[in-house]
Amino acid sequence: MSPEGTVTVRWAQHAAGQAQESAGVVVRDLHSAEQMQTAAQVLGEIWAPGGRGETPLEAGLLVALEHAGNYVAGAYSADRLIGVTVGFFGAPDPVSGRSQMMHSHIAGVLPTQVRGGVGAAMKLHQRAWCLERGITTMEWTFDPLIARNARFNLHKLGARLTAYLPNFYGEMRDAVNAGQGSDRALICWDLEAEVQASEPVPHLTLLEPDDDGTPRTSVHGEETVVAAAGTEVAGLRIPVDINQMRTQRPEVSAQWRVALRQTMHPLLTAGWSVRGIGSEGTYLLTNSA
Repeated sequence: MSPEGTVTVRWAQHAAGQAQESAGVVVRDLHSAEQMQTAAQVLGEIWAPGGRGETPLEAGLLVALEHAGNYVAGAYSADRLIGVTVGFFGAPDPVSGRSQMMHSHIAGVLPTQVRGGVGAAMKLHQRAWCLERGITTMEWTFDPLIARNARFNLHKLGARLTAYLPNFYGEMRDAVNAGQGSDRALICWDLEAEVQASEPVPHLTLLEPDDDGTPRTSVHGEETVVAAAGTEVAGLRIPVDINQMRTQRPEVSAQWRVALRQTMHPLLTAGWSVRGIGSEGTYLLTNSA
């Protein structure tokens, strides 16, 4: 490893340690079958509470992933496992033969244990783990309707939203995602890059909540691209808390799935890029074509 690479790894390790101390957790690699069983139970409590729906990963698969050299880790509060992160490597680089990308498949914290910084501690531990092995890029997907996750990914971590993937996972059967459609945004994180500050900018709003909370937009599909052609920055505002809406007004949350798909997807396909998301839930996109 080059001196520059060594410095980067130490920087990442230090940041991971600070994040764990701040959050009051210790993040550890998981290895044993017993640990994997506990991890599968934690994931089940998060995505299938009370036995409702299917659990996302079973213990045997976690054992196999870790045995093959992939990333399986957990966040501990005292001696209790409260969060789990799982990632696996992408295809090897055709030149070096070494994998240059990790796909982070799932990460979650028990609802009763969600508190400031646990998610960041888990993600920064994963970054350090990757850099220690020469991996400099990580990707994952997230639901673009969850504004807090978008802000965490784009601003806390400094990752980039690179694609909109309609119905990416097909029908999902866990309690959290069942019946909601599985549109996802693809995130790409340069693990060696520093976070850049993002400032509010004037923009043309193409999607926003109406007075009754339903999505309001006058454009769909290719109309969105045409409408945005005359501006430098386009804004797509989503509900601040889509999860609450899914519980209280599921028919309206379903409308939001369609509305965001019909506005964000055409713009990204046409060469626009997401530069960030405001605290009120407005995605800002610029034309990079």
